[in-house]
Amino acid sequence: MLKKLFQLESKNTSVKTEIVAGLITFLTMAYIVFLNPSILSGKFGDASSELLDFDAALLATCLAAFVASVLMGLLANLPIAQAPGMGENIFFVTVVAGVTAVDSDTGWKTALTIVLISGILFLILSLLKFRKVIIDAISPSIKNAIAVGIGLLIAFIGLKNAGIIINPDPGGWIMFNKDITQPHIIIFFSGLILTAILQVRRIRGAILWGILFSTGLGLIFGKVKYTGWFGLPKSHAFFQFDFQHVFRVEFIAFIVVFLFMDMFDTMGTLIGVGEQAGIIKDNKLPNANRALVSDAVGTVVGACSGTSTVTSFIESCVGVEYGGRTGLTAVTTGFFFLVALFFTPLVGMIGAGWMSEAGFVNPVTAPALVIVGAMMIKNVIKINWQDASEGIPAFLILLGIPLSFNIADGLAIGFIMYPIIKLACGKAREISWLVYLVAVIFILRYTLLSV
Repeated sequence: MLKKLFQLESKNTSVKTEIVAGLITFLTMAYIVFLNPSILSGKFGDASSELLDFDAALLATCLAAFVASVLMGLLANLPIAQAPGMGENIFFVTVVAGVTAVDSDTGWKTALTIVLISGILFLILSLLKFRKVIIDAISPSIKNAIAVGIGLLIAFIGLKNAGIIINPDPGGWIMFNKDITQPHIIIFFSGLILTAILQVRRIRGAILWGILFSTGLGLIFGKVKYTGWFGLPKSHAFFQFDFQHVFRVEFIAFIVVFLFMDMFDTMGTLIGVGEQAGIIKDNKLPNANRALVSDAVGTVVGACSGTSTVTSFIESCVGVEYGGRTGLTAVTTGFFFLVALFFTPLVGMIGAGWMSEAGFVNPVTAPALVIVGAMMIKNVIKINWQDASEGIPAFLILLGIPLSFNIADGLAIGFIMYPIIKLACGKAREISWLVYLVAVIFILRYTLLSV
């Protein structure tokens, strides 16, 4: 039945190979089980607004990854796993802060509603096959600049979580923590070194092994508290929406950014994994539209469960490298995310963090953030630096995102400059009308709106 359902023989693979590939893919991206709840619950750093409960975010993370990955496998028959995306979850937290600042005392509910709306829009666009218009709207240089900027931001947050980067004087310059003998710094550097070595040596699940190693050091130092192995999440955030506050003009930019981030993350991953798997024929990925539909449905399911945007994971390349070629790989990965739910105390222990002299720290998962950031930085070589009309806006985006500590603000710098430069250089027809629309939205946000 599996051979027929997933066309294993025509893909020159076997049930055993696909299942093992799915397990390896899960081990490679399992860090999201720890990191996403930590970020959405505010345990990644100082949180000035109410965020989701850790257990609720954990439940939503695993359920969304399970549904989206299984759907990708069954609907598109592609070996691509899905889960709440890094970068999108960071942006979710900034959205929470933004909507909380405009008289919404449940900012995370409004943010989930924004994610839901963006997911529904993405689903509609996918069903209507408008994806080519959206994909072609932004140049490859800008797309890659966004990936690089988010990678730099994620790495910066990792250093901040580790207590390496500190801000002893609020409002002043950030500084390097010179007291490297503190336990959290020792744990961070030890975990980072091990993870980097494993990554360089192409050990499968390098990020996960690094997290487990750092957890062991945390236990030795007495900073990580053992709370047990087995147990289900004790809370949930199902259908926690706030439609009362979401229909405000100032939130349009948030919806647009979520939509574009999901679209470009997904397409980049589909193309990258498809090329590695050798399944792209005549410059076309089979079942590409079905893959986009499954991603959009995953985002809607994620919002209903209580998590940020769901997207396809580039870590799927690891399973493909092992031999995964069909949707059975993605289905297997999805089921392992479901199994992870039964180990909630263990996950909570790893993702909790603690207070130190440098403030709240979580050096256990911080190395994973730095490594993921390093993986995303490679896109910088894909930017067209020879064309200044592409290179300058791209540079402003990749620099603006980490320095503003806000993805939306970083994007705004580049998206506003991009059409202006093109117009001034007589290259107005090189870009889509959609780019001008996004630029206008950003301009309205910063000139007429308070957020």
